[in-house]
Amino acid sequence: MSLASAASVFAHLDRARYEGVPIRIEKDGRWTLADKPPASMIAGDVIEQARLEVARPVREGREVHFVARPSDETILSIDRSQGRGTDTPAALVTGLSLDVIFPVLHGPYGEDGTIQGLLELANIPYVGAGVLASAVGMDKAIMKIVFAGRGLPVCPYRVVLRTDWERHQDQTLKDLESALGFPMFVKPANLGSSVGISKAKDTVSLREAIVLAGSFDRKIIVEAAVPGAREIECGVLGNDDPEASVAGEVVPSREFYDYEAKYLDSASEVIIPADLPAPVSNDIRRLSIDAFKAIDGAGMARVDFLLSRADGRIYVNEVNTIPGFTTISMYAKLWAASGVTYSALVDRLIQLATARHGEKQQLRTSVT
Repeated sequence: MSLASAASVFAHLDRARYEGVPIRIEKDGRWTLADKPPASMIAGDVIEQARLEVARPVREGREVHFVARPSDETILSIDRSQGRGTDTPAALVTGLSLDVIFPVLHGPYGEDGTIQGLLELANIPYVGAGVLASAVGMDKAIMKIVFAGRGLPVCPYRVVLRTDWERHQDQTLKDLESALGFPMFVKPANLGSSVGISKAKDTVSLREAIVLAGSFDRKIIVEAAVPGAREIECGVLGNDDPEASVAGEVVPSREFYDYEAKYLDSASEVIIPADLPAPVSNDIRRLSIDAFKAIDGAGMARVDFLLSRADGRIYVNEVNTIPGFTTISMYAKLWAASGVTYSALVDRLIQLATARHGEKQQLRTSVT
């Protein structure tokens, strides 16, 4: 998904204003200066290609290292082929200065504040949320605490630590059934793209769902299902004075919007704008901005809601600080329906990044 989003950014970058530099981070953590930007903007194609590469990994591009301190050289490109065949092979090192980083890294190590911390150490402008907002936006358990502290509506939930589950499985099941009732949704606390999420309808499926979620994270979120839930999403754009897009609705092809329904099944439907009464739509937009500000967001975010058909109650589900960013992703489509083209969106995000960085440079970091 990250590669598809990156391909979309490169395809719509204003070449008259920006010179894009594609840096690829492999799953093993290796950074490379790619020979060319990713090309496929369809998530399903990228996922299939990734599956093929498991058997035959592709190693492309020149090795690069990020300079994690303020420097005129943002990255160091290394060519280890120099002097090959000698007892002491040499490496040709060249430096490259970058003006702003656009992280298009969905999920752990990209959306959770880790890469943002590295960019802060380098004191370089970057698109999107900072360390705190990224970390809170990734950790659903902490996110819900922050939302509740700001008075935002969240559905009933419990947090289960994997260590507690392993020690007290039967008691945990009883406590969850008593507190939440069936059905429930079980999720890893720190993951995205609906990976590891299950809907539990009885004790047996609840046990299986907790085991699955626990294979991805040490913290597990268990939520009461919202009766007849409609899945509503809204885009937020800005820094201290953010704006909200029109609201959209996802109608999943399956029982809920899981990984397959998002990326591999084309039968899911997106309705933009969502068919909502004006007061409900206004509440969604207001709550989107409130949720964005609650985590101290910056740049962009997509806020996801659950709207109960039973009683019309709105629940803030989560904030995605680096939402899917292809031209056909929900975030881009929401802003297109709000009058902001994809190219304009990319440009606006870069401007917001440089403006936020400029403000930080005015702050004092020492009493002397």
